[in-house]
Amino acid sequence: MTTTTKTDPALVSHLLRRAGFGSDITETNHYTSQSYERLVEDLLNPEKFPDVDDNAIGRYYPSLAACKDDLGPWVTRWFYRMINTKRPLQEKMALFWHHVLATAWFKSEHSPSMIDHIQMLTTNGLANFRTILLELSRDPAMIYWLDNNENHAKSINENYGREILELFSMGIGNYSEDDIKSAARSFTGWSFKQPLPLYPFGHYDSEFRFISDDHDYGEKTFLGHKGNFNGEDIINIIASQEATAKFVCRHLYNFFVEDEPQVPAWSITPPKNQAAIDSLVKSWFESDADIRSVMRTLFNAEWFKNSLQKRVKCPAEFIVGTLKISGDFKYPEPGLKDLDGTCIAMGQALMNPPSVEGWHTGKEWIDGGTLTERVNFAVKMLNDPKKPGVRDIISIIKENGKTVPPEMFVSKMLEALGYLKVSDNTHSLLTDFAEKDGHLKFGTEKESQKSEIRIVRMLRLIVSSMEFQFA
Repeated sequence: MTTTTKTDPALVSHLLRRAGFGSDITETNHYTSQSYERLVEDLLNPEKFPDVDDNAIGRYYPSLAACKDDLGPWVTRWFYRMINTKRPLQEKMALFWHHVLATAWFKSEHSPSMIDHIQMLTTNGLANFRTILLELSRDPAMIYWLDNNENHAKSINENYGREILELFSMGIGNYSEDDIKSAARSFTGWSFKQPLPLYPFGHYDSEFRFISDDHDYGEKTFLGHKGNFNGEDIINIIASQEATAKFVCRHLYNFFVEDEPQVPAWSITPPKNQAAIDSLVKSWFESDADIRSVMRTLFNAEWFKNSLQKRVKCPAEFIVGTLKISGDFKYPEPGLKDLDGTCIAMGQALMNPPSVEGWHTGKEWIDGGTLTERVNFAVKMLNDPKKPGVRDIISIIKENGKTVPPEMFVSKMLEALGYLKVSDNTHSLLTDFAEKDGHLKFGTEKESQKSEIRIVRMLRLIVSSMEFQFA
């Protein structure tokens, strides 16, 4: 008889927070029935699972089907996808690249290009890094964002040539000003089809266009290589550099494992875990810059498994993770459209990062104002015992008998919230709170109602804790 060893549910919860946006207790228990390695492979191969059905949300937001004029419904759609996806890593990789390859709406105010840009990141997030950079370089939103449509054979514009090296691949200190010029020359003629003006027609899509007459076909020297390079040649050379592997892998470590210092400090500040970065770089070269392979190494590493609460959740992660616990917005309910504004109030405007540098991460997500927004949101979403996720938590507590002692009450609540690990001080405060009213009792209807109120109060207290801010 073959027995199946269950995966530690705390480890499953950790993986689902990092490779996705968290999970409710039912989803966590479902995934414990398979091995950790198989779960990682499922996450790394999202095409095995059905995509989110957009038909339902399209009925609530007709503009999703009719046009791309208004960015708001499309941000709403992205939140809906993050909440309901069976392909969590696909959406998480899009969010990762949206930060690293930061492109914003506010310069062009052309919604279709920005919407298509996010779809490009979603489609290619686990591809080879060469593919990601190539699709980025052909992306109208990025081309306009960094002025490559103004990059001409007889008059180069260095903006994209500089940023593809400084922020998108290698980091400062690993290239020269001449390399920037050669990169810019190689991307001359990479432009887009000019869409019709907004008024009176409305927004229309744009698309990549290579203007051969505007390309510099001359010989160039780039990172020690010499030839009549075009943009694709530049990308191939970039992807083969050790500096690129180190820089991108540190970004992956920063987003999926542990908060690093802000990117401008990386040239003078070593990584927190050099051995971890080295193992990711090794995977990079063994797979010839395949991001899926690098992520496989990352998720299976012991240093990843032991990285509990070493990352502050970005606003999007915090919002979606809270909603997965509460069970809200499994369908396009009223209030879904407000998530965009909530995320902005917490410091993150999706599809509209503040600069080409993206967002500052880690503890910089937290200040007096944003922490208040986070706590108020979590309390509001988990303050109703009728919500499906809260009902599930109540049921889990009830399963422990007609009376539940305070110590068990606290431990089961922490398990229900993703096997949340808290400090001794926080645990002591939660226990003291639980002990004030003694054992939970479910013998009579009146006792059950009183106990349910206590469970909701405990929920409010836990989601207000420092530990709940961390992934």
